[in-house]
Amino acid sequence: MDPHWRLRYTLLAPHRLGFSLAVVMLLAASLWWALVQLERASGVLGLPGAMPEFLTHAAAMGFGFMPLFFAGFLFTAGPKWLDVAPLSVAQIQWPLFMQCLGWLLWLLGGLWSRPLALAGLALAWVGLVWMSLLYAGLVRASRAPNQLHGKMARAAFFVGCISVAALGLSMLAGRDDLARAWALTGIWGFIGVVFMTVAHRMIPFFTHGKIPGVEAWRPTWVMALLAVAVGAQAVFVWLGMLPWPEGLASAGLWLRGAFEWAIGLVLIWLAVRWGLVPALKIPLLGMLHIGFLWLGLSNLIAGTADWWSASAGAPMWQLAALHAFTMGCLGSLILAMVSRVAAGHSGRPLVAGALVWSLFLLLQLTVVVRVVAALPMAAGAALLALAAVLWLAIMAVWGLRLLGWWGRVRIDGNPG
Repeated sequence: MDPHWRLRYTLLAPHRLGFSLAVVMLLAASLWWALVQLERASGVLGLPGAMPEFLTHAAAMGFGFMPLFFAGFLFTAGPKWLDVAPLSVAQIQWPLFMQCLGWLLWLLGGLWSRPLALAGLALAWVGLVWMSLLYAGLVRASRAPNQLHGKMARAAFFVGCISVAALGLSMLAGRDDLARAWALTGIWGFIGVVFMTVAHRMIPFFTHGKIPGVEAWRPTWVMALLAVAVGAQAVFVWLGMLPWPEGLASAGLWLRGAFEWAIGLVLIWLAVRWGLVPALKIPLLGMLHIGFLWLGLSNLIAGTADWWSASAGAPMWQLAALHAFTMGCLGSLILAMVSRVAAGHSGRPLVAGALVWSLFLLLQLTVVVRVVAALPMAAGAALLALAAVLWLAIMAVWGLRLLGWWGRVRIDGNPG
């Protein structure tokens, strides 16, 4: 058995290629953002900038690596869900390469050239559409009696393709405000829905398999609840773009906050119902549950921010809830799910280990720092820089370790 790392081994299975490219893009986007935050805090790096940093950041973090992680997971587990023949690496590799290259060009363009960024965006969009069509083909070919999760993911990919295209068209029209709205629409309506679909399918299943007495409870209405929880935020993005009269805008914030608190409390109840407390005794499983818990917490934070904004008559703490969701919920779930798949498909035991668990706990601290940094305070810039550097360090240690696995054959000698 060959013990060496070889690039060609990343092409042995869909999860190897998808996850490897995702980590490359994750580290590139995280490095760029850490440098931006250090520049803001110190002013000594002299970074160039051809586009608004918030837009480069939102698109790269939202669409740059997440769909590649999806590819690694959905082209591995998806065929089993749908009871269809899996696609080969040769069938999916080019749309994945296009997305990775396109988003790397987007980052470079954000620094030096808006046309280069748009060219990268177009390339990434073509890759995303191609990948979405390949996945939709699996769903179309399925005769499985329960296709709920496959169809939910397919619908989310449709939203993602529209969002990325509209983002680019908005930039061409000089409407960076609309581009930001479309980026957020994709984060909630595409990335969020796919994550909730996978969570609904896998968290009860994994918990039932590890903890006696905990049933794999996942009724269809819970899937609908999860879709509403993330989909409503996409709707709120566009409602916030409308020119409401002052009194009506304030009333809307009070109502929105009440909705977010209500759904946040239900989501926290759901986390407990799914076995949050006993799952904490098993780190790899507990990571999934803690990641899901952040969805409920992000809604509570969002509701609090809305009420605060209504009382103050100005936007307050607006980015706190978004990052509780993206870093806390999505970041934790990515670390948990990918670690699990990587261990299982490399012939290793399904355990988190001291390193992964420590990185995960540090990630939780990083999320808290980023959420607090959204408060109006003098230390905000320093806290943002700290959160960005911690995020980069966590993802670098975690991602480079797994890249070492994906470039080597399985330790048990099995194929895949």
